Amino acid sequence: MFKHILVATDGSDLAERAASRGLELARLLGARVTAVTVTEPWSAVVTGEAAFGFPPADYEKGVIELATSVLARVADMANAAGIHCATVHTKDHFPDEGIIAAAKDNACDLIVVASHGRRGLARLLLGSVASRVVALSPVPVLVCH
Repeated sequence: MFKHILVATDGSDLAERAASRGLELARLLGARVTAVTVTEPWSAVVTGEAAFGFPPADYEKGVIELATSVLARVADMANAAGIHCATVHTKDHFPDEGIIAAAKDNACDLIVVASHGRRGLARLLLGSVASRVVALSPVPVLVCH
């Protein structure tokens, strides 16, 4: 069935629960796992006058530290389950684009992603990474609520 599962995480509790499900599925199928976290470009996060107080070098250092921590948690979960888990930090992408790019770059045949379950105005204003991944992914997507 699935041979290489991409587990997307942003470090949230919900994403960690989805990662746990993805790791369990990988264990049951004997599939390889790659965990990915995506960080947005500095220019997408910091705009206007805030740019003067938060230089790109500080942003870069912060996202690397955060990504390392987020990916280490998933790798530790995998290790505890007896599963090898490669990790990927995709920088300078919007989350949906970075997740899909990581799946393509690593030849993954399934993406596991969490959904925060936003509805109505919140979904309209904030969007849904999971919905965009489902809509744009060339491979199946398992959405965990």
